[in-house]
Amino acid sequence: MNPTRLTRALIATAALASLTTLAACTGAPHHEDEALGKKAAVAPAKKKAAVQGLPGMPPVLDPHDVYAADRPNRLSPVVKDFPSRVYVPNTNSNTVSVIDPRTYKVIETIPVGVQPQHVVPSWDMKTLWVNNDRGNTLTPIDPRTGKAGKAVDVHDPYNLYFTPNGRYAIVMASLDRELVFRDAHTMKVEKTVPVSCYGVNHADFSVDGRYFIVSCEFSGELLKVDTEKMQVIGQEKLPFHGAMPQDVKISPDGKRFYIADMMADGVWILDGDKFTRPTLLPTGKGAHGLYVSRDSREMYISNRGEGTISIFDFTQNRLTKKWHLPDGGSPDMGGVSADGKILWLSGRYNAEVYAIDTRTGTQLARIKVGSGPHGLAVYPQPGRYSLGHTGIFR
Repeated sequence: MNPTRLTRALIATAALASLTTLAACTGAPHHEDEALGKKAAVAPAKKKAAVQGLPGMPPVLDPHDVYAADRPNRLSPVVKDFPSRVYVPNTNSNTVSVIDPRTYKVIETIPVGVQPQHVVPSWDMKTLWVNNDRGNTLTPIDPRTGKAGKAVDVHDPYNLYFTPNGRYAIVMASLDRELVFRDAHTMKVEKTVPVSCYGVNHADFSVDGRYFIVSCEFSGELLKVDTEKMQVIGQEKLPFHGAMPQDVKISPDGKRFYIADMMADGVWILDGDKFTRPTLLPTGKGAHGLYVSRDSREMYISNRGEGTISIFDFTQNRLTKKWHLPDGGSPDMGGVSADGKILWLSGRYNAEVYAIDTRTGTQLARIKVGSGPHGLAVYPQPGRYSLGHTGIFR
């Protein structure tokens, strides 16, 4: 979120309140060897219950780990020959900075539309879409060549996701107060879903892909959306005055959703199936981005307001570490390198990008880019298909 969007949001919220009044309206499971007399026999592995996924969705590899396809360097044949790059949308400069992660240098600056917010890998992983929010366009980038193509007209594309079966793109039309389902390839509108919350921005899908959880930053609410029916089936207000939820990420076992909140300074923990009242885990000022390690054991939480990254251990169900950026900073959105060794984050208010060693928390590089860097994409990454944002792969 930037000041321009916040100002618009406050104006729009006030207008909405007036209209409402006038209308009076209302460590995956392991199996140990058993010693049988003098012989050792391997206990038969428990059969994993098959997940009945969204029709057309690729089979779930491991119902106990939704990130099973994201192991280090396990690149799909589709992307294995793509050059490794970090694509940084500079919201205030209307450009994308391209970084070579081997040299930590910006090697190209690509002009795009107005207010690029996120760089999003397509479901088939062949295209990177730059979300030009105020320019009302998507700019495609070919990750094989690094070249930008002709922009596609799409209104208010603050963020972009894809249904797990690859059928639809879902535009998070933040200021339009809509979830817009579009053809994943042509971007033709298939269905527009108006929402009563304000500021839809981030999301993640259940293990079976049949529903997804959406954060609404300006009204401090969460939505639960039926993927196949394309309709809102749940809505709740977060129990914190002034809540401003941001990134959303599901736990490896699929039992919980984590929602960063930059005003509550922590992460909400939600039972997505039951969609009951979430609890808050304090992490740091301005909690914003959530990224899972390549071994599915940890989650990196960027605290934008204090220049830190909190580490949450899924197996221990607790925070274990906090890394402090030297000289401070504003760590925002990003991703993990294909080998899992580097966490890349944009420095939203410092016109820079941070490269952080995931083993030690050491800052490896601090790279100057354009103004207002936001949802950067590390590409390529392991996985079979993309669910969107800066790279949610399964």
